[in-house]
Amino acid sequence: MITIEAILDSYLYINESTGYCVASLSNGIKAVGILINIKPGEKLKLTGEYETHPKYGMQFRIDSYSIVIPSTKTGLAKYLSSGMIKGIGPVTAEKIIEQFEDTTIDVLDNNIDRLLEIEGIGSKKLEQIKKSWGEQKAVKEIIIYLQGFDISPAYAVKIYKVYGINSIKVIQNNPYQLTYDVWGIGFKIADSIGKNVGFSDDHPKRIKAGIVYILNEAASDGHVYLTSDELNKKCFDMLGIDLSDSLLLMREMQEENLIYIVQEKVYLAHLYEAEKYIEHKIKLLAAGESKFTEKELKLIRLNLDLSEEQSDAVRKSLTNKIMILTGGPGTGKTTTLKGIIDSYKQLKKNILLAAPTGRAAKRMSEVIGMEAKTLHRLLEFNPQDQFFQRGEDNPLEADLLVIDEVSMIDTLLMNSMLSAVNPETTLILVGDVDQLPSVGSGNILNDLILSGIIPIVKLTKIFRQAEKSSIVVNAHKINNGELPSINNNEEADFFFIQESDNSKIADLIIELCSSRLPDKYGFDPVKDIQVLTPMYKGEVGVNNLNIRLQEVLNQRKVAHNRGEKNYKIGDKVMQLKNNYDKEVYNGDIGIIESVDNEDQIMEINFSGKNVQYEFAELEDITLAYAITVHKSQGSEYPCVILPISAAHFIMLQRNLLYTAITRASQMLILVGTRQALAIAVGNKKTKRRNTSLFSDN
Repeated sequence: MITIEAILDSYLYINESTGYCVASLSNGIKAVGILINIKPGEKLKLTGEYETHPKYGMQFRIDSYSIVIPSTKTGLAKYLSSGMIKGIGPVTAEKIIEQFEDTTIDVLDNNIDRLLEIEGIGSKKLEQIKKSWGEQKAVKEIIIYLQGFDISPAYAVKIYKVYGINSIKVIQNNPYQLTYDVWGIGFKIADSIGKNVGFSDDHPKRIKAGIVYILNEAASDGHVYLTSDELNKKCFDMLGIDLSDSLLLMREMQEENLIYIVQEKVYLAHLYEAEKYIEHKIKLLAAGESKFTEKELKLIRLNLDLSEEQSDAVRKSLTNKIMILTGGPGTGKTTTLKGIIDSYKQLKKNILLAAPTGRAAKRMSEVIGMEAKTLHRLLEFNPQDQFFQRGEDNPLEADLLVIDEVSMIDTLLMNSMLSAVNPETTLILVGDVDQLPSVGSGNILNDLILSGIIPIVKLTKIFRQAEKSSIVVNAHKINNGELPSINNNEEADFFFIQESDNSKIADLIIELCSSRLPDKYGFDPVKDIQVLTPMYKGEVGVNNLNIRLQEVLNQRKVAHNRGEKNYKIGDKVMQLKNNYDKEVYNGDIGIIESVDNEDQIMEINFSGKNVQYEFAELEDITLAYAITVHKSQGSEYPCVILPISAAHFIMLQRNLLYTAITRASQMLILVGTRQALAIAVGNKKTKRRNTSLFSDN
């Protein structure tokens, strides 16, 4: 083993999850191995050995390392301005070193208030630097502690965000608590720590956390419950435990309101309660009667040319307390809704419109011509206590409530929405049951339709204007199990490009986005064109296409690097989970407006609203030149490009293809093979979801 000292210049590659990297050092050497939470500019003492890689030549393989505080002005400047400390950029770093010279680190550690001596550092910036410097030290302590359990630095940072200085104490007392509290940390990671700190395989905390984790994973897969047999098998596979020996513990979990067991079905307690409440409220609304008089109804005069189906929908909305309006593209759902809303306006009734996501609400506002809110905004979600302020005790004040894109609503959100509906309110649920179901648990729209207790209007007639669109016609063909009609002439809006080689499919997509479509049709490659793809991995998956599209569509220099992701000003990005504080939701798409490397802030514009992200929050953001079909639900784009390849075999399903096609408003381009297209059209099998809405438990 050899020991060398050098400053970390830059990362040529880093995997944030594992800490494995290829690093460029100040002495010109390339080093490979694991470096945990080390920033460029930090001086390291590395132990390891030189080796010659057949492709990359001479490199130093790291066996172990320690941090050496830089002693030169240059080293200190690079160390302090590396982005490690919020509030200290290159200019401020130079001023600090100029003032304190070789006592700089001692000042930061022991007398940090002296930074007020530096021009440009006031009390506000001092507090920012104090907090950041303290966090760095605390995080490194946790990283070193978790390193012994083979836990990556990325997870150590997540843990610190939740528990702060109590992180190590929480981990020692109950590492399985991580699975409940820390987003992204699953049972396997917690179990690895648990075993290291001495928890036995049959420890009750381990088994309980394992059961809750398995049921949560099932919920993420759409299931409201697992059967006893399904749960037993998964517990044996993951925990090595036979649950038939843990009946007392299961009973204990039920008493603690963690789970609910009924007729061989095991639920997370809150999902069971949500389903029961949905049933109760739907039955209550379905039993209600309209209070409009014949005289009032005769006053209604609609300036709309409605079909018999559409007129029936308007009538039912006025004579029932709940109704489902469903139908595919081009069948006049928007016109029907306008008729319903106009009727209530003429009767001088209070109307509210909402949809599950910001994009869906915005689209609803545009087509209806009045404000539509997200469900979270409608229900007045309070991010501080994670609570909806609207509910049974504080219901919504509306005579008519219209909810669009109901296929996207999962069990928990439907429960929250219904609890805020006054029994005197008329509720209209709108959606396309043939689209993909919600990302979360349940199959709400489908189950409500099958319940048989709600009046339903299914619009089937495609209107003449919509018949001119091959997108609309082909969407209905695909939904009926027929292959789409393809006529690649200049006037068409539905194109198919035959290509079987995945690398060539990717090349074609890049070419279409960067030159062919903008040049011929005037589409803005970032704002108007959206690439949708079924999967994340592979040459025609989200990850690879985003890297390639960013390279071609955004020529600016990299403004911020986070692991394997490079971010540039002007990049198209997407939010990956709901953030109620920022009022930005899963699937919202924005454009990076600015990057401040000194204060570690990125500003992103979401549909005209600028939102600030600290660099530590960027795990919630990803590039969005290409996104999955699931993430596109509730959205509409002028032009959609969809690779359809045998590489996506597992995802070639009719409802996924139908959902993707119906996202396009002006043009749809399929790139792939006719065989893959035929497989998708012919595959009506969808993954069965365990739900028990309106079924006998």
